[in-house]
Amino acid sequence: MDQVLLDKLVANFPGKIVRKDLTKKIKEGANVPVYVLEYLLGMYASSLDEELVNKGVENVKNILARNYVRPDEAEKIKAKIRENGGYTIIDKISVSLNERMDQYEAEFSNLGLKGVRIGEEYPKKYDRLLGGGIWCIVQMEYWYDENDQRNSPFIAKKVDPIQMPGLDIEEVKQGRSAFTEEEWIDVVLRSVGMEPTQFDERVKWLHLARLVPLIENNFNFCELGPRGTGKSHVYKEISPNSILISGGQTTVANLFYNMASRTMGLVGMWDTVAFDEVAGINVKDGDLVQIMKDYMASGSFARGKEEKNASASMVFVGNINQSIDVILKTSNLFEPFPEKMGMDSAFLDRMHCYLPGWE
Repeated sequence: MDQVLLDKLVANFPGKIVRKDLTKKIKEGANVPVYVLEYLLGMYASSLDEELVNKGVENVKNILARNYVRPDEAEKIKAKIRENGGYTIIDKISVSLNERMDQYEAEFSNLGLKGVRIGEEYPKKYDRLLGGGIWCIVQMEYWYDENDQRNSPFIAKKVDPIQMPGLDIEEVKQGRSAFTEEEWIDVVLRSVGMEPTQFDERVKWLHLARLVPLIENNFNFCELGPRGTGKSHVYKEISPNSILISGGQTTVANLFYNMASRTMGLVGMWDTVAFDEVAGINVKDGDLVQIMKDYMASGSFARGKEEKNASASMVFVGNINQSIDVILKTSNLFEPFPEKMGMDSAFLDRMHCYLPGWE
C-alpha cells in the first residue's frame, strides 16, 4: 500500500486499520465471519509495529481457542457453565422482549440456548441485538432456583460485542474528507479483500457494484461468472447485515412471510438476501417466483389478506462454466437460473446484471 495512503488511514481512522492477510492466520479452528476476526484484530493488532502485530494475533488466537463455542461442543460448554457456576463464551446472540414476563431474553446461535435472561441495558446500548443479533463475548452464569421454574438457569451476566454494534456515519464522513475519490475507492476495495493495484479503473467500478445491494434499499442484483471470483464471499463475510442462502433453497414463508406464525421472513430482517447458487433455487412452490417479481418491482408483497413492505435488496449469484461465445451459441446468458426464472423476461427486467471476467 502507498505510504501516503497508509498514513492518512492511520491518522483518520485510528484503531480501525487491519491487515487483511492476518485473518488467514487465525481463520482456522474458529468458524466466525471475517468481519468478527477483523474487529478483534482491530482491537489487539492495529499497529504498524510487526512485533506488536504478532503479539496481537496470538492474543486473538488464544481468545478464540478459549472461548469460541463450536456447535458440536455445546453440551460440553453448558456443562462447564453449570459445574463452574460461570464461564466466558464467544457466540452470536440475538435478544427479544418477553412481554409476559417483562424481561429481555437472549438466544445463542451455537450454544443452542433460548430464554436466557439478559440485562435491559444491553439491548438499549446495542440495538442490533434486537435486529438479527451480533457476535459477542459473554460472561455466563448459572443459577438454578427450584422456586422459579419458568426462567432458564443460564444468565448472560456481561455482554461485549466483538463486531461493530453500530456505525457512526459522521465519523466516517469526517475521515472520508481527507481522501481523494481515487484513494477512497482503493480503500473500499481493500476493505473487502481486493487489491486495487491489480485492476484498471473500469474493473474497480465493476467490483464496487457488488457493494451496492448492501447500501441501497430494494436494489436487485444478479452476478453470473466463473467460479472462485469472490461472488458469494462479499455477501457472506464482509457485512453482518447480509445473509447468504447456500444452495438457493428457501420457501415463501422463510423468505417473505410466515402466515402460520405471523412473522416476517428474511427480507424484513436483513439488508441483503443473497442466493449462493441460483440454479438451486426451489421453484416448486408456485407462488415463489410471482411473489419475488412483485417484491422486486415495488418493495412490497401480499400474503393472505395483508400487504407487507420490506427494504432488503435481493442478490442472485451463479456460476458460468463456459465462455460467453459458447453460451450465446447454445443457450442464453441466464442459463444458470431455473427455467421459470431465466425464461421470464418480467423477472429478469427487475435486476441489474453483472458478468465479471468478461468486462
